Amino acid sequence: MSDTMKEYIAEAEKDLLHTYNRYQIVLDKGEGVHLYDTDGKKYLDFVAGIAVFALGYQNKAYNDALKAQIDKVIHTSNYYYNVPAIEAARKIKKVSGMDRVFFTNSGAEAVEGAIKAARKYAYLKDGCTDHEIIAMNHSFHGRTMGALSVTGNPKYREAFQPMIGHIKFAELNDFQSVLDQVTDKTCAIIMETVQGEGGLRPANEEFLKQVRDLCDERDILLILDEIQCGMGRTGYMYAWQRFGVKPDIMTSAKALGCGVPVGAFMMTEKVAQHSLTAGDHGTTYGGNPLACAAVEKVLDLFEEDHIIEHVREVAPYLEQRLNELADKYDCIKERRGVGLMQGLVFEHPVGDIINRALEKGLILINAGADIIRFVPPLVITRENVDEMIAILDTCIE
Repeated sequence: MSDTMKEYIAEAEKDLLHTYNRYQIVLDKGEGVHLYDTDGKKYLDFVAGIAVFALGYQNKAYNDALKAQIDKVIHTSNYYYNVPAIEAARKIKKVSGMDRVFFTNSGAEAVEGAIKAARKYAYLKDGCTDHEIIAMNHSFHGRTMGALSVTGNPKYREAFQPMIGHIKFAELNDFQSVLDQVTDKTCAIIMETVQGEGGLRPANEEFLKQVRDLCDERDILLILDEIQCGMGRTGYMYAWQRFGVKPDIMTSAKALGCGVPVGAFMMTEKVAQHSLTAGDHGTTYGGNPLACAAVEKVLDLFEEDHIIEHVREVAPYLEQRLNELADKYDCIKERRGVGLMQGLVFEHPVGDIINRALEKGLILINAGADIIRFVPPLVITRENVDEMIAILDTCIE
């Protein structure tokens, strides 16, 4: 490490609030599926900014679209219409099958909006404010107070109590545990279609359909969090589309803007007509022309570059190579995940392996202490997979 990089890190530790234990490199630029630090060292990226940079770095069409919008107008506020927001909303409705869109600045804010919409929907039915939401254990929905309240990991919540009230927790893929929590006050059930931070656990088809039927029977809203597992990562634009279990409200972010901070929550027309109205919710930056120009171009490029088809072609190969690695080492308990959202579960903490990989030019992250998570750019090739496996193999040895 050069003295310059050490100086940058020292400056960051002095100036930035220490809420992350950062890896000891300073990233400077990217190209394709590779990142470079300020010393010029090259890294194969299997993190993609935590499932964000789906199209890879230096995608010229994406960059040009943002540059063109910067030269027109970046921000206007939601008191006025703007063309990129109108175009982005139309395109996201098409790929999601949802009816109404609200653009946010982040995934956590999208979850906040989804919670508010669900509670307003229930409030308009009976005028009460004691409605309950069922969330899943091991889930992760964000760090804001509402999103944290439905995050199923007590260690994230304990220092910030009291959370918003009337939240219950069930087990993913255990329908009886959901039934045990349902009362006549239940207004929504929220879950990640594939849990990310909680260990790359997919909701299975039977469970999703049972929950969907339950919600239909009792007029409970199903909220699916597709912030990490959406935008093509599972081989479908949104992971619920694999089973055709459509939510009433859905959240999206991360790869939605491919690096520009933007999220969205979407809902069916039924929910839109019976929940949030003028004055109930808002945002200064959400849906601004720059963010929506990014969304619009990302959705165009997904179609033009056949990203979904590419994921379906390369993901089985990644699964195969990870399975081979799991068979080779007794310390690996299992591989789990869907598409290009995979995890290897170890019998021990994985921090040392991730650090060794970084030294050898491979960027990985964990999902919990004992799981290595693989969420690369969606444009990776089989050759990239082989290179990653070769480096990881030496690090496990």
